[in-house]
Amino acid sequence: MNRTIRTTEDVLTLLDGLFPPAEPFWDRFYADRSAGRPFFAPKPDENLAHYLDRGLLAPGRALDLGCGNGRNAIHLASLGFEVDAVDLSATAIAWAEERAREAGLGLDTGTGTGTGTGTGTGTGTGPRFHRASIFEAELPHTRYDLVYDSGCLHHLPPHRRVSYLALLDRVLAPGGHFAVTAFAAGATGSERPDEELYRLGALEGGLAYSPDELRSLFRGFTPLEIRPMAAQDPDSALFGVPFLLTALFQRTVSLRPAAHP
Repeated sequence: MNRTIRTTEDVLTLLDGLFPPAEPFWDRFYADRSAGRPFFAPKPDENLAHYLDRGLLAPGRALDLGCGNGRNAIHLASLGFEVDAVDLSATAIAWAEERAREAGLGLDTGTGTGTGTGTGTGTGTGPRFHRASIFEAELPHTRYDLVYDSGCLHHLPPHRRVSYLALLDRVLAPGGHFAVTAFAAGATGSERPDEELYRLGALEGGLAYSPDELRSLFRGFTPLEIRPMAAQDPDSALFGVPFLLTALFQRTVSLRPAAHP
């Protein structure tokens, strides 16, 4: 059967096939714990700590997209957030669960029912880790007060920004916050136009974004802060490298018409 496309998701899945599958790469990536990658250290992002210290974020329900080995999810849970953390790699999730136990946080394995209000006050329990695509994860809540992304967006092919925006619109509570860190244009990452990436069939290690590109992509949100990540010394309790761009947004309007329940 040759004529298989009839929905938008069919088109997105077809375009996925133009790039190498991501899951095997990330399993290999996280399997080599001796690689000495700076973000393997059990430290939260400095920008996330900065938002919390300034009172821009308060404990509630948090969704960590592309959580990797769990460093930000564990930090949020330790501060009283109720955290769901998602990653495509089973190897990364296993490491994250191990780290949560080492941090003295009991893993929350309950499925949860969710009220759809996005007003949870946090339970102080460990994160719930989900091995899945961020677009397919079965989450216990329909709304989250915080959606946090440290390094997921810049590894998505351009067409999956459509799915990403739809995900944010579906799960981020009104008035909630969305924070993202991504490769900074001019520092690292591919700056090729989107159409060239399809001709190449590769993301060249990840896509770079400028502040204006993040503002345009997330123009349905109010930008609160966009800046380079502040570099941190190796002995710092926080993670920070200057080749990442950080941004904090607040939801004020829907990115697409809301579906009626």
